[in-house]
Amino acid sequence: MTLDLDTKVGDLVMAWPQAMRYLEDQGVDYCCGGHRTLREASVAAGLLPEAILAALASLEAPVAGASSPQAWMDASLTELLAHIEATHHAYLRTELPRLDLLLGKVLAAHGENHPELDEVFDLFQALASDLMPHLMKEEQILFPFIRRMDAGQAAEACFASVQSPIRVMEAEHEAVGSLLGRLRAGTNGYTTPADGCATFRALYQGFKALEEDLHRHIYLENQILHPRARTMEAALHG
Repeated sequence: MTLDLDTKVGDLVMAWPQAMRYLEDQGVDYCCGGHRTLREASVAAGLLPEAILAALASLEAPVAGASSPQAWMDASLTELLAHIEATHHAYLRTELPRLDLLLGKVLAAHGENHPELDEVFDLFQALASDLMPHLMKEEQILFPFIRRMDAGQAAEACFASVQSPIRVMEAEHEAVGSLLGRLRAGTNGYTTPADGCATFRALYQGFKALEEDLHRHIYLENQILHPRARTMEAALHG
């Protein structure tokens, strides 16, 4: 693909998965904001678009056969849903309680010297409170509907179109993305303070990994699952 400032970041990641890590490190949103051009996404992140473009151009070229989101464009939607649940949903159900425990320990040991942890605590609790019901709505409402469509079955539901739950899920993704951005800012880019202990370091490393996984998770849904589900529904009713 031709890489320039008008390239959509969602398309960039699809064709060039090696760019994910760089965009992550720079705080450039490629999941919820995958519809933006590289210029728009860079500006939204407070960065110079030309500098981001130059850095991306210097990265290693895409490797044929490397793991890529493109593979999920070719898999069935049922297979994609199974991957999302087994990989990303399962990760959140394990990792959120672990991070909550670590955060409690860090707050008890370092809260007096690091008042910023009060905001970090509030942000993490808000994030977890948003995510758990979100997973349930996907697993109990949206995903079964898409599976029935994928099987060619009549998909009866309390909504007229798959567009309705998708709009709700994407609005919730935006809220999660906003909380992640504030969490990154509140932790100075997940940088452990000089007086931070091993638990403090493990907590911030865990936050960084959580952000990376959520970005991939949301990318798969916003940029691949949802568009394909809309297209499938239109074909079934066309």
